[in-house]
Amino acid sequence: MQSPFPDSGNTVLLNFERPLAIVGGGTVDPALLRELAARNVALIAADGGAEALDAAGLLPEAILGDLDSVSDRAGWAARTRVIHIPEQISTDFQKALYSTSAPVTLALGMTGKRLDHTLAALGALHEVARTRHVILVDEVDVALAVSGPFAFEAQAGERISVHPLVPIVFDRTEGLFYPMNDLLLDPAGRLGTSNEGTGGRVEIVPKDDTPWLLILGRERLWDLVGALV
Repeated sequence: MQSPFPDSGNTVLLNFERPLAIVGGGTVDPALLRELAARNVALIAADGGAEALDAAGLLPEAILGDLDSVSDRAGWAARTRVIHIPEQISTDFQKALYSTSAPVTLALGMTGKRLDHTLAALGALHEVARTRHVILVDEVDVALAVSGPFAFEAQAGERISVHPLVPIVFDRTEGLFYPMNDLLLDPAGRLGTSNEGTGGRVEIVPKDDTPWLLILGRERLWDLVGALV
């Protein structure tokens, strides 16, 4: 993946052939981390996310970032790979994204605690949506960054939100209670929050490959992972 940050270099340092979870320093559910480990998801820490993994009794396969939030760096280096990326143009989440590859990537601890970190995480999803599958996970929801059309099965009445990261026109939809046919969504205008499934197949087709977010309940996490790997 070509990095958008001029001081980062263009080398992918960590390649995974199984799902990857990047753990940040925001709000993280320790039980979910342990579930990811039990499902053989690769776990890496974006800087301070190492502390969340340690609190869950887990050892990351690597820690990377500018490392300004990592305590006992020498102690970590004795147990796992520690990668210092000093450039300050990007966030630690962005550093983790441009330094890795995987068939599907989960991002935990990128929301909560600080609003600026949450907003930065959404910007990072917009940057990579055309080149990789990334699912942002918080306490309640999962948000998949999508470029182009997407289809899945949904229950009648299931909450389905479509969030525009930038202005985007949707050509047509199928299986939504509120259709989005030839509809402009804009983060500063009309949104696609709290739509609902009518039961069965949902298909969402934008006019082009402009990135957007599909937001579902967190209970749908493994359905999305299964659809992407």
